[in-house]
Amino acid sequence: MRGAGGERGQATVEVVGMLPLLAAAGMAILQLLAAGAAHEYAGHAAEAGAIALADGRDARAAAREAIPGWSRRRLTVGVDGRRVEVQLRPPAILHSVGDLLAAEATADAGPAS
Repeated sequence: MRGAGGERGQATVEVVGMLPLLAAAGMAILQLLAAGAAHEYAGHAAEAGAIALADGRDARAAAREAIPGWSRRRLTVGVDGRRVEVQLRPPAILHSVGDLLAAEATADAGPAS
């Protein structure tokens, strides 16, 4: 009967030992989801900016309004002639990871009318 108690304790130690690995895997999955969302939002922002530029409105303001408020401070918008360039960094625990996974999108407003 003594052996049975020791085996139960070993299983508990193994589960506790796996927790950091499971937490790291979960954080990696969440980071990839955030990067995917940033990619989608960057495309929306660039297109909204290009449409505004074609309509004679402020492209930077339109791009910022096209994305959720929590991501606006991570957004960089550039306008070069009729082209709108957007970079959006996803939220990240490490700043360098956010920079590495930054999404970029470009949209063209078309010929000037």
